[in-house]
Amino acid sequence: MSKELHLLILNSKKGNKKAQIKLYDLFSEAMFFISCRYLKDEEEAKDVMQDAFLKAFLNLGTYSKEASFGSWLKKIVINTCIDKLKKKNLDTVSIDNLTLEILEDDDWNFDIKISKNEIIEAIEKLKLKYKLVVKLYLIEGYDHSEIAEILNIPIKTSRTHLRRGKMELRNLLKPTNYET
Repeated sequence: MSKELHLLILNSKKGNKKAQIKLYDLFSEAMFFISCRYLKDEEEAKDVMQDAFLKAFLNLGTYSKEASFGSWLKKIVINTCIDKLKKKNLDTVSIDNLTLEILEDDDWNFDIKISKNEIIEAIEKLKLKYKLVVKLYLIEGYDHSEIAEILNIPIKTSRTHLRRGKMELRNLLKPTNYET
């Protein structure tokens, strides 16, 4: 961590508004981009991002140097987005007692003719519970224990949602779906 960032964090912890504004300016663009991954409406994404910054500033005392400040803030932003989605009736039902479907091919390789944008568009078409797990795993790089903690679901449910999301993605991205 740079000395300047460290000083901004220390001063922000003390309630220094100028330091908080500088921290906001440093991280707001990246955090807005993350919010937009989860929330379609830009105004809603902006509101949620600002709520996340408020939570971060109120909880700066819990921040430790073990993680980068950006990672710590990113987790708050993602959790705030998920909270917003849950208020919109996100269905995260535990599936511990259901039979798991296991994919034989467990990689994320797609046809080379499919663009990154087509994959992202297909992810957006997934059921919300699958979309969240796929985004957290594939885009944000979280593992299943972190996803389970963020979404407040069992690890087994995270794995199952990822598998099912991957199957739906494969169906959505079949070459026949893109031929004209």
